Amino acid sequence: MPTPEARRAQLQIHLCVLLWGFTAILGKLITLPALPLVWWRMLLVVVAVALLPRFWRGLRAMPLRIGLAYAGIGMLVALHWLTFYGAIKLANASVAATCMALATVFTALIEPLVVRTRLSWRELALGIGVLPGVALVVGGVPTGLRGGIAVGVMSAALVAIFGSLNKRFVGRADPLTVTGIELGAGTVLLTLLAPAMATLFPVFDGPLLEVPGARDMAWLLVLALACTLFPFSLALVALRHMSAFGAQMALNLEPVYAIVLAMLLLGEQRDLSPQFYLGVAIILLAVFAQPLLGRPRSQAHLENLATAEARRVE
Repeated sequence: MPTPEARRAQLQIHLCVLLWGFTAILGKLITLPALPLVWWRMLLVVVAVALLPRFWRGLRAMPLRIGLAYAGIGMLVALHWLTFYGAIKLANASVAATCMALATVFTALIEPLVVRTRLSWRELALGIGVLPGVALVVGGVPTGLRGGIAVGVMSAALVAIFGSLNKRFVGRADPLTVTGIELGAGTVLLTLLAPAMATLFPVFDGPLLEVPGARDMAWLLVLALACTLFPFSLALVALRHMSAFGAQMALNLEPVYAIVLAMLLLGEQRDLSPQFYLGVAIILLAVFAQPLLGRPRSQAHLENLATAEARRVE
């Protein structure tokens, strides 16, 4: 029978997952283009983290080489968020959330190369198994929204890359400090990319230094604080009383929450066919099967909790 601490941890982690599910909804509600949206989100989180003494203690204790490695990973995080919100702008929240479910599949293929472990044939088989679901998703999305699928798949691949890189350095620094370094480096990268964005990806472009309107700024604060920092801190507490398997099964619900919220709050089901949702079901079936069929792992991979829209704690 679960202990009171374990039951409370389950409720806490599901609250976190629900809040993370809102990130896609907020990406649709905020009228800013993808570039300023991500820049402001990162900047607000970095400012909030910098106010915490724990961040500075962790930063002082971190070797320079490790700090630079996390800064490099943070630049990949920035590109992930840019493409994630780009997918929302090009398509909708449901499409972007579905693409994020593919991050687990990409991780199964990329992580062995980065962490130098043996490829799991069971996870590879699951990766192949989602292909019919991807085909159904593409076929069930109107032609005008398919650019969002391509960008969303790119975002999911970036999750797999930086998540696997984070795993190489896991346990070497405080997760809150890692978050501050990664998002700080990501903010710097986006600032440097901004002048060229109009030429490289005009659909993502927008002014950085122009203060958003009151409505957008309010949603940005909710996104940065209520849907990023608060669930990050709560999840760190909850995961102390949960197994990696139980936590991952809960975290896998994030795209489910996001898609249901998009239907309830944005009415996105009107733009998507039953074929799309059948494809989503196949992809999610593979995502939930992964922790059931994969090899046991230790719960140590916490850095992604504040930096990805598709999270692994394994």
